[in-house]
Amino acid sequence: MKSIAFALAVAGMALVPTFAPSPARANVAQVAAGGFVVRHVAQVSATPEETWAVLVKPSVWWDSDHTWSGDAANLSLDARAGGCFCEILPNEASPKASPRGGVEHMRVIYVERGRALRMAGALGPLQADAATGTLTVQLKPDGKGGTQLLLEYVVGGFTRTPFEKLAPAVDAMLAGQVKRLTGKLGGAFAEAFPAIEPGSEATLPPAEPEPAGQPEPAAPAEDGVVPLADQPPAAQGALVGR
Repeated sequence: MKSIAFALAVAGMALVPTFAPSPARANVAQVAAGGFVVRHVAQVSATPEETWAVLVKPSVWWDSDHTWSGDAANLSLDARAGGCFCEILPNEASPKASPRGGVEHMRVIYVERGRALRMAGALGPLQADAATGTLTVQLKPDGKGGTQLLLEYVVGGFTRTPFEKLAPAVDAMLAGQVKRLTGKLGGAFAEAFPAIEPGSEATLPPAEPEPAGQPEPAAPAEDGVVPLADQPPAAQGALVGR
């Protein structure tokens, strides 16, 4: 089970070569003493609604090797605010007996059907430390009937393993999940962000100062995906989200 392998990897123990994270494929956008940011972008031929329908069913695309039970069929996602991305730990003596336990991987904190899903939680062995994480998945029509998918995972807090060592392993795990998801949707995984070596400092470009008055809409990024705004838009009547 790669959840265990992941825990050993970040502790610096020997692993099978197929799991060792490769810096060349890393999409670690930022890493520092206090945390890191991982981003992945993919292009799929499915519409945003079709992509959403698969996204919220991790049991059909998440890698079983990255579960505690060893079977992705035990995963579920309640796609509503406060909903749980959870896993059942079946009774080993009998699948029909009461489960021996369960795992909350993440909790939904923002949901907008067909556009955005944001969850909070420390994935895998990160939950054993005082780490917090925010995972955002954004969907955007590509204008050709398909969808651009952006996944961003921001991690911070205190961990017993330095973040510079954790970041490549987390990146490799999430890269695998994105590839599996896009594979289900008939798409391609995109290496959209430059690789950095573990231990180096990488930062996002500084934000331009906001002009006086109403802020201008964000310009599309080079990859065509604009992350969700940090602040809701200016109120025009009832505020219904962003």
